[in-house]
Amino acid sequence: MSRVLGLVASSCGGLDTRFAAQLAEPAADRGWELAITLTPTAARWLETTGGIGDLEKVTDLPVRSASRLPGEPRPHPDPTVFLFAPASANSVVKLALGIADNQALTLLGDVLGTPGITIVLGYQIQDTRVHHPAWQRHLDTLASAGVTTVRLTPEAPWTSVLDLLPAVARE
Repeated sequence: MSRVLGLVASSCGGLDTRFAAQLAEPAADRGWELAITLTPTAARWLETTGGIGDLEKVTDLPVRSASRLPGEPRPHPDPTVFLFAPASANSVVKLALGIADNQALTLLGDVLGTPGITIVLGYQIQDTRVHHPAWQRHLDTLASAGVTTVRLTPEAPWTSVLDLLPAVARE
């Protein structure tokens, strides 16, 4: 198994304070080489708060949010393990419906359901949103493609989703 973790995030509460400290840094400490891709809004939030710099300290790869231009080399190796956290309700729905309107969703949509690919998705959602009649169907769609989903709550540390990833093969 590759040691590369495709770490993907969308704009959710706590992104600016918890993403690097509770996901990126602990994942790197566990031996993952991070290939980080952000939705455009998540990138804008982290650029504004200086969080992109925090992420660049834990990976030797560029932090992506935009697609590459024709002729540009691929900036990341191809991971076989992905963690999408935090994932907004909007991004969860788009992924389940196959809408790839940004680099983060294109990356995940291209591998969704592929044998040998692991995707763990930690989502944030308003308490009232879980009652929407389509919400559970979206989670069921992702589960049918092999995605492990878990709700991130304000009380619990985000690091708990790292325990859902396969063990890193140490060299």
